[in-house]
Amino acid sequence: MLTQDVAAGTSLSRRHAPTWAEARHVAYHCGGPLPAVSATLREAIGRTLTSAVTAQRNLPHYASSAMDGWAINGSGPWTLTLPGRQLDAGEASVIATGGLVPTGATAVLRKESGHVSGDGSGIQRLTLTPDAPPEEARPGRHIRPAGEEALRGDVLIPAGTLLNPAHIALAAVAGHDDLQVQRKPRVAVVLTGSEVVTSGEPAPGQVRDAFGPQLDAVILQLGAEPAGQLRIGDSYEEWLAALGNAPEGLPPDVTITTGGTGKSGTDHFRDALAALGGRLLLDGIAMRPGHPAVLAELPDGRFVIGLPGNPLAAMMALMTLGEPLLAALGNRSLRAARRVTSGADIDPCPGRTRLMPCTFIHDLAFPTSRTGPGMMRGLAWADGYMAVPPEGVAAGAPVSVLPLPWTAPNA
Repeated sequence: MLTQDVAAGTSLSRRHAPTWAEARHVAYHCGGPLPAVSATLREAIGRTLTSAVTAQRNLPHYASSAMDGWAINGSGPWTLTLPGRQLDAGEASVIATGGLVPTGATAVLRKESGHVSGDGSGIQRLTLTPDAPPEEARPGRHIRPAGEEALRGDVLIPAGTLLNPAHIALAAVAGHDDLQVQRKPRVAVVLTGSEVVTSGEPAPGQVRDAFGPQLDAVILQLGAEPAGQLRIGDSYEEWLAALGNAPEGLPPDVTITTGGTGKSGTDHFRDALAALGGRLLLDGIAMRPGHPAVLAELPDGRFVIGLPGNPLAAMMALMTLGEPLLAALGNRSLRAARRVTSGADIDPCPGRTRLMPCTFIHDLAFPTSRTGPGMMRGLAWADGYMAVPPEGVAAGAPVSVLPLPWTAPNA
């Protein structure tokens, strides 16, 4: 059993902590896709379409000219008449590329293939130039027929498509102003710690904020929308207010907290969650770093991800819990680990999966250096992270590797 009411008082830590793989599974399956929303064409770029875009009428919806020149009726020569009028046999009128082909026109003659001359009476005649191709005036020449691109009712963009600018242009041509797209989860961040400073060199006993500058960018890379950051101290009252009061505007779907997930007297995550009627979905994971990570749900349906206070531990916990949860809410598949050959021997860590930032050299995965729980240097230069099983891995053996949000394609 991996879920419980916090107020029930039974600590999940007394039971077997879920494995890293189990934690990812729980995080992905604890929530379903958010409902679709209507978005303008500009807003829809980069979003996933939930309802197919169809042609509301033929594309193009009228026969148009493919060239600058003249709309003509018959094989010529032709008498020029005013543009836009119906053409009778032997008549022609000036037309531009994309222009509406008048009734009666049998073809469009390119500007470079025709010659206009007068006969002194004010009537202008159009004839083929000597070097015009023989087929230049044949029926249908240089006319784009109605429905050439699509017929009314044709599916132009199927549901499930990740919309790019060309898709948006196609939707616009088809006459759509708004599209139904998958709503992205909104993620608020609560940054904790009275010892944390946000600028300059920290004094002894202080630490520089490693989360505030990066988390909104990571949230975007995980397919979600940042919903604001709140900075608090370490008191229970601050925790209670931060988790209980959603930020102004649209409420978040997920709140990420940093620190406070330990079980000392100064860690208030669980107490605040219990007071709000929350439910623990995961309380601790058999992994290193990031073991104290917590996933919970509040009565209003909002999810809360409690990250440990150490920067690397927090990022590995965010990848373990946040990436799967946000993928599920955004109606995306869970990214699968790929098997890569390990370039180094990695010692066992009994009972825990080790998450190790790594680099790739000649298709081999090597753990980076300086990857203590509180360090960021190794992660800064990593291509991904290895999920090393408790028994370790030998050089030359396969190991599971996942990309980081900033190194993953289409993250």
